[in-house]
Amino acid sequence: MLSEPFLTTRHEDGWNIPLLVWRAADEPLLAVGSAPLGGGIGVRRWVVNATVPMTYHRDDPAAHLAELADRLGLDGPGVGLLTGVDVAEVVTRADTGVRVWATVGLGTPVWAAAPTPAAPAQRVGTVNIVAYVPARLGDAALVNAVATATEAKAQAIWELGLPATGTPTDAVTVLCPAEGEPAPYGGPRSTWGAPLARAVHAAVLAGGAGEVVPWSDRRLA
Repeated sequence: MLSEPFLTTRHEDGWNIPLLVWRAADEPLLAVGSAPLGGGIGVRRWVVNATVPMTYHRDDPAAHLAELADRLGLDGPGVGLLTGVDVAEVVTRADTGVRVWATVGLGTPVWAAAPTPAAPAQRVGTVNIVAYVPARLGDAALVNAVATATEAKAQAIWELGLPATGTPTDAVTVLCPAEGEPAPYGGPRSTWGAPLARAVHAAVLAGGAGEVVPWSDRRLA
């Protein structure tokens, strides 16, 4: 099981900057994703989604995230994500046991298959998605789940009226139990891919529309 995230801050470059931390509640979880730290497929114990200032200039995000994890006392392998969005504005949605958390920044919307490189953007935007599926997924299903989450994100962005499929720096992480009979499929019409798609779509749609509940008003489980 993946815990609900807790919000904390770090002092960096003269600012108190927020970050979200999730922990594997009991046993380590199997994860797949595109995060700069802990991406790929493997067993993970925690997830960090850290805000960075718009002036962020480091070219070693994985090392930076490892430093943050060390300061937080997070042991073992984990997943680290960065975003220009205030992570206190995370949006949570659930569907049939699947839980999704999304920080949605759409300041730099792009088409994935743009014919030429996009011009330098004035604003930074990143959509980071963390999802928990309560059943073991096989390796192929994990990869398929990332595709499903990405398709659902793109659908939400289209419904928000943006001519884009995402931003240049989006990341997805899907976690599930490491034990159990592996489910073979993660597509949008599969047993677990369907609720994953609905939850991701709802979270990105709400986040992109600004339907964010202030952190102080949240009642976390």
